[in-house]
Amino acid sequence: MNINDTVVRPTRIHPTAVVAPGAQLGQGVEIGPYAVIGENVSIGDGTLVGPGAVIEGWTTIGKNCRIGAGACLGGRPQDYKYKGEKTFLKIGDNNDIREYVTMHRGTADGRGQTVVGNGCLFMAYSHVAHDCVVGDGVTVVNSAQLAGHCVVEDYAVISGLAGVHQFCRIGKMAMVGGMAKIVKDVPPFMLADGNPASIKGVNVVGLRRHNVAQATRDQIRQAYRILCKSRLSISHAIERMMEELERSPEIEHLVEFLKSSARGVMR
Repeated sequence: MNINDTVVRPTRIHPTAVVAPGAQLGQGVEIGPYAVIGENVSIGDGTLVGPGAVIEGWTTIGKNCRIGAGACLGGRPQDYKYKGEKTFLKIGDNNDIREYVTMHRGTADGRGQTVVGNGCLFMAYSHVAHDCVVGDGVTVVNSAQLAGHCVVEDYAVISGLAGVHQFCRIGKMAMVGGMAKIVKDVPPFMLADGNPASIKGVNVVGLRRHNVAQATRDQIRQAYRILCKSRLSISHAIERMMEELERSPEIEHLVEFLKSSARGVMR
């Protein structure tokens, strides 16, 4: 066999697993003991489903994901208004979803779907509620909880036991500290902590890990000082950023995030 040939594992279903006839399983999918896969579930190539996991509803899971023991994905949204409408959970590729993680479908009154991007890590007992949108490369640590309609942008980190209120947004490369109570939007690139949480500084470690240039990091630090230390209103802080800071994709993203906040911006 040529070294460049791709070896495709056979699809394997444990004898004790229950897989509905309508479920669609890609090549190399493995379904562990006592797992339950529903009628309207689609699972992409190479995804591994651990023992006792339950995947139900109109749920699509991408390629090469790992789903831990006891995880429950695609369940009914925890919303009194939900009356059994056809809503969705869509999970991308290369996600690591650990033991007893829960993710629920969207609601008809919301987005109609809950969406998870690619390359995320959801540690044990974490929760993604109905109508959330989670970007790429996000880390949600043990027992952290996202309430309904939240948005988590790319490469954000939500530390253990943190709680995020409905409709809040966590910005790109932001970090939320352990046991934090998030009731407003956390701006991109910032570090939030406390109960109730406030912005404690810039997520310098995250910026370095994602190879953000030193000059851009300096501009983000200046944006933090304008936003959190100047006592300006949000609108006036935005104006000052536009006047004083050099334009970069990161500063542009931060400004647009601040302009579009509906929940209010944490400072």
